[in-house]
Amino acid sequence: MLLAEVAAASAEIASASARRAKTGRLAELLNRIAAEGDARLIAVTASWLSGELPQRQIGVGWAALRTLPPPTDVATLTVADVDARFSRIGAVAGKGSRTVRADLVRDLFETATGPEQVFLRRLLSGELRQGALTGVMTDAVAEAAGIPAAEVRRAAMLAGALPTVAAAALGGGRPALTEFRLRAGQPVGPMLAQTATGVDDAIQRLGGTAIFEAKLDGARVQIHRAGSEVSVYTRSLDDVTARLPEIVAATLALPATDLIADAEAIALRPDSRPQRFQVTAARFGRKHPGDVEPLSVFFFDLLHLDGNDLLDLPTRDRLTALDALVPAAQRVDRLLTTDTAAAQGFLDRTLAAGHEGVMAKSPSAPYEAGRRGSGWLKVKPVHTLDLVVLAVERGSGRRTGTLSNIHLGARDPAGGGFVMLGKTFKGMTDAMLAWQTERFTELADGATDGYVVRLRPEQVVEIAFDGVQGSTRYPGGMALRFARVVRYRDDKSPAEADTVDTVRALYERGG
Repeated sequence: MLLAEVAAASAEIASASARRAKTGRLAELLNRIAAEGDARLIAVTASWLSGELPQRQIGVGWAALRTLPPPTDVATLTVADVDARFSRIGAVAGKGSRTVRADLVRDLFETATGPEQVFLRRLLSGELRQGALTGVMTDAVAEAAGIPAAEVRRAAMLAGALPTVAAAALGGGRPALTEFRLRAGQPVGPMLAQTATGVDDAIQRLGGTAIFEAKLDGARVQIHRAGSEVSVYTRSLDDVTARLPEIVAATLALPATDLIADAEAIALRPDSRPQRFQVTAARFGRKHPGDVEPLSVFFFDLLHLDGNDLLDLPTRDRLTALDALVPAAQRVDRLLTTDTAAAQGFLDRTLAAGHEGVMAKSPSAPYEAGRRGSGWLKVKPVHTLDLVVLAVERGSGRRTGTLSNIHLGARDPAGGGFVMLGKTFKGMTDAMLAWQTERFTELADGATDGYVVRLRPEQVVEIAFDGVQGSTRYPGGMALRFARVVRYRDDKSPAEADTVDTVRALYERGG
């Protein structure tokens, strides 16, 4: 299949407002690919149109996509060819790799038509926004294969990857999905949480009774044990076993033969307070642990134990099995309550200990792997700052023609000017994008590299964020975690923006 056909389908899906129309167009495309008889192409296309690469990361970011060669007039690229090129780009390593990678990217875009270049740029930048995310793609696979959507979702949950299930469903039909079973050593999609506004909201939404658990400021891991073999996976299902030997040892010490468990890995200070998140995260980036900060592991759910799948059991039963297996010192703190005051006290103590907040879970909910189920709710404080927009980046994909990603700065009362703390495009509505494009065009100071437009520092914006982390990228040595736009503050002048001292105080407190 030609890449042009996938790019055209992506554009049509992006312009469709109705979920049913998106699903039908995807199902049509999947059936056409299936007719070619290549299961790999089904998986690749399903991955692309869900906004992901099968290769995960190939080392190509915005910097490599700012300047593109002119497009070709004739569509010759195939899905298989582009997938192979992505693999070659991702395999480049060693001295001079940046130049080699840039040459390969240029060669790819030189052979792409205009619509294909738009699709590739959006895909590689993570900005593919055609609405074909997991839920829509799941329904499309079910429609294309003639299989109930619930069975496709279940198989995708157990496989940990919808593209793999798409290839099986369209290639082998309903019987092929029975091959997807819970197995130690085969990661599954983690259950995700929705957000509650507070503990009272959480208790009400969960039917009056909730299990509250400390939400540690560490890194979520999924741990598998099959006899003496242990595998550890990240939230995104990357294998990090070799980097976390202490977690392997802790798992082998448990009185079990086979298990699959959810846990949190975290670096702790001598007083048991959490180290900064980057200390924990650094362990996941090291291929060899070496002489680095050790991690502690805290288990909070159990999916499988010695031949018995626990996924469909209610939370209370899974936790009973967990408690019988794992020592209390290696389990997250927990409170079962119907009382809002008790829940608030638990949240306050968790925050005082330096952690993120709490999880509220329904005692009767099953484990909905790979889904953002209503049985799990997260409760954590949201920080906000009034910052100044220092620059803005030109939009791409569906944001082409707008000024989108904003650079954020805090006021520096000592040195004058502003200190950059990061950038974001999250939280922007279409109306906000239209307004800021006009506003920032007025504020442009003439300095631009063609992609980033520098602005006069006059516009204040209210930013919500989850915390402050250390950063070598920005001059203040700090960056906001998960920053998103709340609103623009035309009622405030830049002189009233929050200072870098305020941000540094949050950083020092571990906020």
